[in-house]
Amino acid sequence: MIQRLNYAQQSPELFKKLSDLSVALKDSAIEQKIHDLVQIRASQINGCAFCLDMHVKEAKIHGESELRLYHIAIWRESNLFIPRERAALAWTEAVTKLPERGIPDELYERVRGQLSEKEISDLTFSIMIINSWNRASVAFKAVPGSADKLYGLDKAGLA
Repeated sequence: MIQRLNYAQQSPELFKKLSDLSVALKDSAIEQKIHDLVQIRASQINGCAFCLDMHVKEAKIHGESELRLYHIAIWRESNLFIPRERAALAWTEAVTKLPERGIPDELYERVRGQLSEKEISDLTFSIMIINSWNRASVAFKAVPGSADKLYGLDKAGLA
């Protein structure tokens, strides 16, 4: 695959702003493990090879097990995720796909049973940000693995 253009070079100010938002997530109410699950699941849904590759490697670096990484796509059927993670994954799918009639109250209440309002708000920002990255990377055909050295992802041991 050949990248169409380098959006970081073409729009450096905007790229920096989105990057700053991503960095700000590190101080959010949502733990890193859930951020990793969200980034991977949204990237799977959006078909973003670059982001999926990147976030699987990051999750591995953060200590995520390979089996759980394999199970993210089948999280509903898997017994490897706790209720809090399941709620975050369900919310990720709903916010990423945005159903025609909006997100059902029943889903919100189920998520609210696992996460505080602050956590739901921060989680939603996390989902919005990864969806933005996915859209840019898909539109411009970012090449998976092409930024591994730059982001230290070669440390994941997943070449």
